[in-house]
Amino acid sequence: MPPASKTHLATSAPAAAPRTFLPLPLLVGLFCVLWSSAFAASKMALADCPPLILLSVRLLLAGSIMLALAPLWDSGARRRDLPPIRRRDILVLIGIGILNNAVYLGLNWTALTFTSSAYTAVLTSCLPLLVALGAGPLLGERMSLRKWAGIALGLLGVVIVLRSRLAGAHETLAGTLLIGGGVTALAAGTLAFKYFAPRGGVWSGNAVQCLAGGLALIPIALATESTGDIRLTAQLFGGLAFLVVGVSIGGYGLWFYLLTRASATAASSLHFLMPPLGLFFGWLLLGEVVPPLDILGIVPIALGIWLVTRPAKPAR
Repeated sequence: MPPASKTHLATSAPAAAPRTFLPLPLLVGLFCVLWSSAFAASKMALADCPPLILLSVRLLLAGSIMLALAPLWDSGARRRDLPPIRRRDILVLIGIGILNNAVYLGLNWTALTFTSSAYTAVLTSCLPLLVALGAGPLLGERMSLRKWAGIALGLLGVVIVLRSRLAGAHETLAGTLLIGGGVTALAAGTLAFKYFAPRGGVWSGNAVQCLAGGLALIPIALATESTGDIRLTAQLFGGLAFLVVGVSIGGYGLWFYLLTRASATAASSLHFLMPPLGLFFGWLLLGEVVPPLDILGIVPIALGIWLVTRPAKPAR
């Protein structure tokens, strides 16, 4: 089925967002903590398991759990608000799952085996710029001067943090290219989710995406990595449990919920919070050094988020 036209997307009413028992600001804060802590948690778990094998297991476990729980969680919401899911929606969710899970996470986790978690978090925070570049022509989102200024400030903060990280030549070009390819795939998945607007509950949709990403990665993981490199340690099991429950189920579920409540540009601007939070968790969990310039970069990042997400004044 061909995608809906831009005119239809601009004029049709948005799908009702699933209800929640927590206020939106608290959900935003929880998402940022879960998403940013995943970089350090992943690096800890990767010390005992090859990246693609570990990622495949994580996605398949998370997808299976959510698929089992989806009828209990989504059925009430579907009866109240959601139209029935179609074959086209399943295909869209599979494609988005491959972009967001197999490609984005596969490249990021491979890079994490030889780059710092903080550096990965900083580069991933460039997501809002990539989304903003496509949101206008694809989604018809209006980009005001204020929003462009906010994105520019956010990127300035990212550049400051990157400069402090690259000055000592502690990171590599290969790692940078892998992370850049990953965040490009995540931007494409974000735009596709908003453009095609697949039907279905948050849990069932996230389950399909996790299973699609895990199944796509299995042959690549088995062809390029060895199960003999796996060490069954408490760190591996603890990290895997957090990544399955806290990130794949909690973090991604919150991400797609937030996409139903805000524009793609505004929602993706939350990723500008990842550098300071990623630096914090890298320092806390892995003992990674935080240069003073990293702290300085937090200021324009915070201001940029405020400019991009601040609601426009109503017309008089």
